[in-house]
Amino acid sequence: MILRVGVLLVGMVLSGPADEPLTVCAAVSLTESLEAAAKAYVIAGGGPVRFNLAGSNVLARQLANGAPADLFISADEAQMDVASEAGAIDRATRVDLLANRLAVIARPDRGEIRDVRTLLGPDVRRVAIGDPAAVPAGAYARQYLQAVGQWDALQSRLVPVGNVRAAVAAVENGSADAAIVYETDATIARRAVLAFVVAGAGAPRILYPAAVVAGSRQREAAARFLQFLRGPQGAEIFRRYKFSPLAH
Repeated sequence: MILRVGVLLVGMVLSGPADEPLTVCAAVSLTESLEAAAKAYVIAGGGPVRFNLAGSNVLARQLANGAPADLFISADEAQMDVASEAGAIDRATRVDLLANRLAVIARPDRGEIRDVRTLLGPDVRRVAIGDPAAVPAGAYARQYLQAVGQWDALQSRLVPVGNVRAAVAAVENGSADAAIVYETDATIARRAVLAFVVAGAGAPRILYPAAVVAGSRQREAAARFLQFLRGPQGAEIFRRYKFSPLAH
């Protein structure tokens, strides 16, 4: 698979060079869904959108340090809080945009992995997760493993990586046998299979908050794009990629 982390411009050709694109800092797990949403937004008459896609912790730090942007979509509340405490977002515009779930993916030759306890089996030596100290997906994974009493047992097998897509890539390239990622990431895996989706009492509550950036030069346009993402057309696109849109 190709790991796309960086800046992506959608809609410049359709909208024309006179329109200044919005800059949206967004969690890398949103890559495909936001690309699709931006294309639909342009077709619906909106302007071009440029994405800065990375781990939410990286983006929050960039915004706290004054990086120019118009909209921030984080994969968890903690990193949005970091940006908020730094005065980098307009707190009045903050909304919970989406929900997600954790899932475990694995190499096809690792045998049947049906629950967290089977990650302790002989076929699984390395389990990739986002760095729990910084990456939202990793923090959610730690919360889940602690809730089900398996964090200590799995410690020696866990391989922390820089973001959730790097965890997917680790399974795809064979450097890990399994990974704890988002359910939405499992849909884009090509050389890994979905083992199980985390559900039940131990499942963490995963929210993606969004907010207009305080220093945005296009606050109204950023608010319009956020409204589009929260509307029926945006919700349909997010559902296609296994996110759960949250009601207004």
